[in-house]
Amino acid sequence: MEIYVFLLDEGTDVWRPVQAEKIGDNLFRIVSVNPDPENEKWQFSTGEIVKCEERSLSNSNKCFVAIEKIWITYKTWA
Repeated sequence: MEIYVFLLDEGTDVWRPVQAEKIGDNLFRIVSVNPDPENEKWQFSTGEIVKCEERSLSNSNKCFVAIEKIWITYKTWA
């Protein structure tokens, strides 16, 4: 599924479409790899789980945008 990730240090609002795996209600794991990390800084990285919300970007189409990194803690039971 395609979601959008905010690009940092661009001087204006820029969103990059990336591929993500849906893992829950509005929760996605980013699976795309940034092909040019030296020149394009994603707000969230490959493998991170993010919360998304539906928004209308400049093209007026509704899409999911990543708004928050989700920290998941795993417990080991002995």
